[in-house]
Parts: sequence; C-alpha cells; structure tokens
Amino acid sequence: KPIPYGDRRRRQMAAYSRRHYGTWRWKLDAPVAIVEHYTTGTTWQGAWNTFAANSRHLGESPGTCTHFIVHTDGTIYQLASLGIRCRHTIGMNNLSIGIEHVGRSDAEVLRNGPQMRSSLRLTLWLVARFGIEIRNVIGHGESLQSPLRYERYASWKCMTHSDMSRA
Repeated sequence: KPIPYGDRRRRQMAAYSRRHYGTWRWKLDAPVAIVEHYTTGTTWQGAWNTFAANSRHLGESPGTCTHFIVHTDGTIYQLASLGIRCRHTIGMNNLSIGIEHVGRSDAEVLRNGPQMRSSLRLTLWLVARFGIEIRNVIGHGESLQSPLRYERYASWKCMTHSDMSRA
C-alpha cells in the first residue's frame, strides 16, 4: 500500500536532509538501524492516511512517513521503498527504516501475539537483509541514546517521542 512519494516529496526530503544532516539526499542508502513505533491509533488506514497526506510536521516538509505498518491482525503493509528516506525519527531518518505498529501503547502492541510475530519476522528479515546489528534495532523512545543519532538543529537535538521506550 504505497503512499504517494513523488518528485515533490523527494525534493522536500532532500531539502530536509540538507537542513538536518548536511547532505541533499532523499535516498536511503545502506540503512544501519530500525526504529520501532506505535501509531497511537486503532487502524492501519488511519495511519496510512496520515503518512500519505504529507502534512507539514513541526513546521517543516515533508510530512511524517514510515516504511511499514504492522496491523493488529499481523498484516504488514509496506508504505515506502526501502531505498527512500522516511521522516519517522528525528536525527535518524537518514540511516534508518521505520516500522509502525497499530496500537495506542507499547503494552497494547507487545501483548498482541499475531502483531508481534509479524513484527519480529519483518524486523529479523530486515536485520538479515541489511546486516543491521541487533543493538541498532531500537524503540522510538530510545533514539536519544543511540550513538547513530545526528541532528544539526540545536533545538531538535533532545526531541523524541516516548513510544517503544526501553522500560
């Protein structure tokens, strides 16, 4: 279920990357991390609509995006090519794959057997495909502690969300 990611959004992502990482790029070359999230919603379609809308976030374009959504029944939807940068984690969009889980809390997602089985299979497949180290499979709430994180905007250096924290 790909979201629209045409030339305009690619230019927006390249400009975002230049501002935040110092390079004009929209391509995701050789990802080295996976960031796990939850949607705070109850349907994959609602999450898909949010990502497809490409609405400004924190005053900037492109809008938020993710590579995959894992629905509560375990269905995996791929929204963007693995060769495209998605804006899902401040300081890590240039080197990571994003996986969203339909749910309103960490606990809700972690207790869902079909969803977790699918998520683990997807994550392990991505780890194997790209040679990603297990220590670089993190929850969104762990991004501030990642040695891979890099953000040029001083006011954004400590920004993150609390979803999928280590605790």
